[in-house]
Amino acid sequence: MRLPLLFLFLRSLLILGVLSSSALPVAAQLTSAEVPVKTVVAGRVVFKLKPAPTAQRPAPGLTGNSVLDATLTRIQAQAVQPKFPHARPPGPDQPGAVDLGLIFQAALPDGASVEAVCQALRKTGTVEYAEPVYYYPPLLQTSDPLADSTRTGGQYHLKNIRAYRAWDVTQGDTSVVIAIADGGTRLTHEDLASQIQVNRRDPIDGVDNDQDGYVDNYYGWDFADNDNDPTREANSVHGILVAGCASAATNNGKGIAGVGFRCRFMPLKIYSSNTTGSFAGYEAIVYAADHGCRVINLSWGAAGGRSQYEQDIITYAAINRDAVVVAAAGNTPADLDFYPASYQHVLSVATTTSTDERSANATFSRRVDLSAPGTQILTTLGNSDTDYFAVGGSSFAAPLVAGAAGLVRTRFPHYNAAQVAAQLRRTTDNIDALPGNAAYAGRIGSGRLNVLRAVTETGQHSARLVTRTFAPNRRAYAPGDTLRLAVQVQNLLQPVSNLTVTLSSLSPYVLVRQSTFTAGSMATLEQRSNAATPFRLTVAAAAPLNTKAVVRYRFQDAATGYQEDQYETILLNPDYVVLDAGDIALTLTSRGNIGYDGLGSDAGEGVTYRQGAPLLSEGGLLLATSATRVSDNVRNDRRGADVDFLTLNRAYLLAQPMRATQEAAGTFRDSLPSLTQGRTVGVRVRQHAYAEATSPHRDYVILEYQLTNLTTDTLKPLHVGLFMDWDLPGEAGRNVVEWDAARRLQYLFDPSDAQIFTGLRHLSGGQASAYAINNQAPASAAVRLADGFSAAEKFITLSIGTQNARLLTPTDASQVTGATLPFLAPADSVTVAFAVLAAPSLSQLQTAADAAATRYQQLLPTRTPWLAGVVLYPNPTTSLTRLDLPAGPATIQLFSGLGQLLSTRQVTGSSTVLDMSFYTPGLYLLRVQTRTGSTTLRLLRQQ
Repeated sequence: MRLPLLFLFLRSLLILGVLSSSALPVAAQLTSAEVPVKTVVAGRVVFKLKPAPTAQRPAPGLTGNSVLDATLTRIQAQAVQPKFPHARPPGPDQPGAVDLGLIFQAALPDGASVEAVCQALRKTGTVEYAEPVYYYPPLLQTSDPLADSTRTGGQYHLKNIRAYRAWDVTQGDTSVVIAIADGGTRLTHEDLASQIQVNRRDPIDGVDNDQDGYVDNYYGWDFADNDNDPTREANSVHGILVAGCASAATNNGKGIAGVGFRCRFMPLKIYSSNTTGSFAGYEAIVYAADHGCRVINLSWGAAGGRSQYEQDIITYAAINRDAVVVAAAGNTPADLDFYPASYQHVLSVATTTSTDERSANATFSRRVDLSAPGTQILTTLGNSDTDYFAVGGSSFAAPLVAGAAGLVRTRFPHYNAAQVAAQLRRTTDNIDALPGNAAYAGRIGSGRLNVLRAVTETGQHSARLVTRTFAPNRRAYAPGDTLRLAVQVQNLLQPVSNLTVTLSSLSPYVLVRQSTFTAGSMATLEQRSNAATPFRLTVAAAAPLNTKAVVRYRFQDAATGYQEDQYETILLNPDYVVLDAGDIALTLTSRGNIGYDGLGSDAGEGVTYRQGAPLLSEGGLLLATSATRVSDNVRNDRRGADVDFLTLNRAYLLAQPMRATQEAAGTFRDSLPSLTQGRTVGVRVRQHAYAEATSPHRDYVILEYQLTNLTTDTLKPLHVGLFMDWDLPGEAGRNVVEWDAARRLQYLFDPSDAQIFTGLRHLSGGQASAYAINNQAPASAAVRLADGFSAAEKFITLSIGTQNARLLTPTDASQVTGATLPFLAPADSVTVAFAVLAAPSLSQLQTAADAAATRYQQLLPTRTPWLAGVVLYPNPTTSLTRLDLPAGPATIQLFSGLGQLLSTRQVTGSSTVLDMSFYTPGLYLLRVQTRTGSTTLRLLRQQ
């Protein structure tokens, strides 16, 4: 064990001197100039294997999965090993528990893209997720300690939360341990030394006596530096301040009193003391849960997206190991999700002042569970063994609740973690009516912590949703979407006689159609589901872009007067659409990307087949007229992505599709080349997409692009194509690319294990081209994605026809399927169309490709060059319309707007008359086929 460091004072204290136990404490108050944001840790990834059919842990090796191990070897991953080898598997009586034994970690070679590696691992189809590892900052920023020099001192907060009287009921117990996962501690402080939970089974002798994988973890562990010294890092006393709030020795005639009284604390250091360590908050949570901590305090966090890996860790602690997890809600005065506080199974704690009003810098949201004092909290400092300091922020509100949780666990030893959390939520003092809180009602939790009520009241009722299942299950929902919501509710405390759950929307953009679930009489810990009659919701057509809509679950039992709320946030109208009418689900963005909004982006739901694993790593539209004049929004050769396309009209699903089960449309453009020194093309793109729900059309999605020349010069020639970096289930480095010239179909599959075939068919516009890319080609290759995708390489894939359309040696492969247009005059337009295909066999893929071609030619407005001499008049018509033709013969087909074939006739002369009086008013399509070509006309029948 290292000797304790000679600690340095906080900068503000270097001038003022150390504060002893007899000195008047001064206040350090948290500021909120910026929102703390989590950052990605370079060179590390975590991933979770899909459960094996036998529910056994992976076999020895990298992971024991040959497909995944081949990918890890290919990307040169190092130190691949289970993340939590000692974690206990979930038991059969633990619904909702997780198996951390399936989580692995890997180190990456220098310069490797974390997101690219995560994408490669996801595309193997063997992992539930692959994610970066994040760093979270502690939630303390000290300011001028003289800012509150007139303060009279003392722990006012103990009176506010009724701790003194609560101690008359219970003083906690040394067997209840509170984990302080933070910046370390001071082992010799007068108010902490006796409160540290030591591991007597592993004394400091250089041997792992308790065989838990940690040598000499007598005082705890330093996860950031991977050693057995949890002593604080230099210039940081955050962990000591937090520990004092929860567990400072009480009734010892010295210093202050911790809320937990006799409850001890386990110091777990998660911030490094040197440049080689790393943040390790989530590793500390697992350790705390596995080493008997009944309460875990997290006084750190940041705004940012949700991580399933981090949620798994929280779930493991709360469900598998029955620990109460308490976290600070944040110190940014805004309504936002703040992690880890906003995860499920976490008690999120916001801050109040000495008058029980919301602190000026407190984060507020529907995910906050309760509030606690968080300004001028006198606690242990740790620059000496006898010093104390007054601090502020949610970092110090959270451990007050953690200490209270320790008392509740002592008072009600039969309560599980969820019940302890419910008891704390239900026994707060409502403070919504106070002047400073009225505007935040419902967003500062159920009220201010009352420890006395928490340890004395036994008649409380509380229910909670333990699972929520949306159908369809998406990350976001588009205007007009209808969804079903099945929930599992659990009664946590006293029995209820007729529990109802009522769903309501707090947003005008979500309409609740089926709102009530009658759970009925429920015993303590009983669960009920509304799966048979789920809630039904509809997204309003006018929902703004990227709207976060909140819905409320209200639990009520009229007989007991019980009422409690829980909230859910739903993302509406994202900047992409998902076409999923058939067996392919395809994401189409507003800027020409397919699958995701760029490599590594989480905006989008990828491309999948029959709800299987993601099939596409990256896809998007490419335009080019030369090797230096290329426009796209896909990856480049500068460790990033090009951003040439700008949205004009965002992608949206048509509310009343006329030509397919689902239709999407949108418009984007690039910049004029005169503004980019000739680097871009200068084209406006109107994109349309069509998906069908009926066979044999379920295995494709048609993508159509109408290109308009915005420049003053003729584009000669113009190349257009789709880049698709497929990663099929199985070994991503074992695919081949084939070219079916007769069908203009380029497809990809694994010849050793052909589970699925994917590809593109050129349907219309220009001369077809196809290029197969070996992603791992040597540096001498003309195109090599291993070092990026340059403009010159993109031009090569578009411009050399089909001479490189095949790639028959198994490798990690991509494709570019496109078309070459001889010229496009200024202001002129042309249409190019492709079918994106997937099928379980080659024959089914070919059938789908043929069906797509037939469907597009017969039913969709192909905008083929106009046949000379073809005239339709009058149009619109109320009954008769005349069709003039070039010299026959010709075949005339009439279709409804929905694509139903209504009639076919053969014409030998130069004209014919159509009688539309037999048909209802509406839009019709007239297909004309002659020896010289074909065209499709729109015909409107009026009243």
